[in-house]
Order: sequence, then C-alpha cells, then structure tokens
Amino acid sequence: MEPKYKRVIIKLSGEALAGDKGFGIDPATIAGICKNIKEAKDLGVEIAIVVGGGNIFRGRDGEGMDRATADYMGMLATVINALALQDALENIGVEVRVQTAIEMKEVAEPYIRRKAMRHLEKERIVIFASGTGNPFFSTDTTAALRAAEIDAEVIMSAKKVDAVYDSDPKLNPNAKKIDRLSYIDVLNKGLKVMDSTAISLCMDNNIPVLVFGLEQPENIVKVLCGENIGTIVEEVN
Repeated sequence: MEPKYKRVIIKLSGEALAGDKGFGIDPATIAGICKNIKEAKDLGVEIAIVVGGGNIFRGRDGEGMDRATADYMGMLATVINALALQDALENIGVEVRVQTAIEMKEVAEPYIRRKAMRHLEKERIVIFASGTGNPFFSTDTTAALRAAEIDAEVIMSAKKVDAVYDSDPKLNPNAKKIDRLSYIDVLNKGLKVMDSTAISLCMDNNIPVLVFGLEQPENIVKVLCGENIGTIVEEVN
C-alpha cells in the first residue's frame, strides 16, 4: 500500500478513547487505535496526533464555572489522554514524544515547533497535548494551528460518526452522506465538522480535513492510502 500523504495530523476525539464505556479510558480501544497508527507509520508517514479530552472533562461541561478555569481543566484532561496514547504506542515499539502547550516538564516536553518537526523527521510520533495553552480555543483549533505550524498536508479527523451528513444520522435515518465539501459550505451551513475557528484557519492555510469514522480503526490506514472513506473538506474551485 502506498500512502497518499507524507506528513499528517490525526485528530482524535477524547470520546474515541473511551470505547463503549462512554467515559474514561478503555485500554483495549486505545490498543486497537495505536496498532493501526503504527501500521500507518510503518508505511513511512510522519504522524502527529492532537487528542481531545471529552472522555474526562470538557470546558463547556463546567456549568456555573468560570469559562477560562473550565477550559484549563479540559486542557489537563488532554494530557491524561496523551500519556495513555504514548504508553500504548511505546508498548508496541513506537518512539513517541508528548509535547504540551502548558509546561509540565516532569511528564512531557514543552511545545517547541522546531523540536516537534525534528522528532517527525526522526520517525517519532509527536502527540500535542493541552490544546493551544489558551482558554476559549478547542482542540479542533489546536489541530488546525499545529498542522499549519508543522506543514502537515492534511488533518485526519477521526470521529465516532463515519462522515459528514446533511442532517444528524442518529435522528434522521434518511440523512445523506456528503463526500466533498468546501470550507465555505461548512461555515455557511453550520456543519459540525470542526468549530468555525478551526475551519477558518484551515481555509486560510489551504489544509484539507478528512473526516472519517474510527469504529473500524483500520480506516486510519485506508484514508492515508487515498481510499474514498468519509468526507473531505477542501478548497473547491
């Protein structure tokens, strides 16, 4: 199999790490995801990962809390997930570095762009944790920002739903899958691909976003090799 991309960012939702539990970390689920990430890496692809924290705590879940405080709590949740991914990848022989936007040198490196790129060149996987380090920004925006910074060719957004639909497929059994979208379509239609800040950043830097389902972890390799799975958001002429 020949990969279509050389350097990518995989955006993993926190919920994807919880498996059927819906909350917390499911080791078997993480092991399955990491096995497929290793297969992708073994194809010669340079991989960085941005992971969410929704399986532990989301900033928007902190009802009644100061928004900035709740967002910082959500950022710390992403560090827990990043360390779990690091451990699972190292257990199968993959070199990994976790970089955090909030400094915590006892458990991870601080985020340094040039160092992250050097790790990728040395065939290490880099996991970006604690979001952008700032409240009011999501991990979607982190993925778009880091993709621009490290010159990633695409953001692979792994979700529980297998593509973008014209309506919620859970509520509407006749919802239609959309294969290709423009950035403007996503913004104008309010589609829940990524938040508007992230999509705008991708549009400004011409970074495609591939949305696909993680119910079958092998989709990571299939998407990398150009199979028509999920939905691609890109500049449409």
